[in-house]
Amino acid sequence: MREIRVLIVDDSATVRSGLRRLLEEDGAIRVRAAVPDAFAAAEHMRKELPDVLLLDLELPRMDGLTFLQKIMEQRPIPVIVCSSHTDSGSRAALRALELGASEVVGKPRLSTPAERQEAQIRLCDAIRAAAQAAGERTAPPPLSPGPKLTADVILAPPRPGARTAGPQPLIAIGASTGGTEALARVLPALAPDSPATLIVQHMPEKFTAAFARRLNALCDVQVAEARSGDRPAPGTVLIAPGDRHMILRRQGRGYLVEIAGGPYVARHRPSVDVLFRSAAIAAGRAGLGVLMTGMGDDGARGLVEMREAGAETLVQDEASSIVWGMPGEAMRLGGARRAVTLDRIPHEIAAFSERGHVA
Repeated sequence: MREIRVLIVDDSATVRSGLRRLLEEDGAIRVRAAVPDAFAAAEHMRKELPDVLLLDLELPRMDGLTFLQKIMEQRPIPVIVCSSHTDSGSRAALRALELGASEVVGKPRLSTPAERQEAQIRLCDAIRAAAQAAGERTAPPPLSPGPKLTADVILAPPRPGARTAGPQPLIAIGASTGGTEALARVLPALAPDSPATLIVQHMPEKFTAAFARRLNALCDVQVAEARSGDRPAPGTVLIAPGDRHMILRRQGRGYLVEIAGGPYVARHRPSVDVLFRSAAIAAGRAGLGVLMTGMGDDGARGLVEMREAGAETLVQDEASSIVWGMPGEAMRLGGARRAVTLDRIPHEIAAFSERGHVA
């Protein structure tokens, strides 16, 4: 099994050193070089092309976006953007995704052991996903520094056999690697009166607000970053904020959203498993669960719980997924009735809206 070769590009010597230590504790990832700017990176890449490039956007002499564009025009390779948690950083990171970056991660916080462990999980999983999406099918399994937690740490499981229906149709969607661009194709195709929709897309904190604004400008539905107390309604899409879990509650004749902290679930926060479990409990037979492209298995068990509660369930098919980890695991566990192409998902949502079930 070949090591994944990584090139780090960041102007801070402290950050380069910290990233190197984090990544090389995982024996399957090898940092071949850590350089301060695009020119040094280009020089290294002339000698050896990395499997994955970890790229800061705020660089001297040539900014990261310009360098990324040159890479994608001349010699495309998997690029993970490691950006600051700022509004300008978020906007630049979304532009990087448009230019072809595989994923965005936030600059790691390393002040506590818990923060360090979470940063290591996020970075190593992102590198594996990028390598796998590029065709490195022998990419090693994810790093496991400690137990992998389930949604039980956030929310009690549904009552066995419970198949009640929520007060109105509700769509729950989960996505990870490749999901930002996949959602940018699905959501603009939704009707303005489409059922209330909740989304977990694995992204760092503050990045989801910019992502929601970008989608809102493209869509007839109203897209926003979710806040505690929001009431999902037809024609609205709420995206879980980065670094927080999103929980659906039933309240009277409608629903209520709760945003909560807590540990990583299925190696993520927000976790699709948490959203799907809450949808199984609150919406039951009135729900539609859709699990899209992404590495790992977050959302697979939650989709099983939605199906057992009577909800309709779908996954994105392998051919149209950047990485068929999450949807593939859901199919293996029996959480989805079938897999459909990315372009078919809006039609399935419309069918659910019109007839109360997926055709």
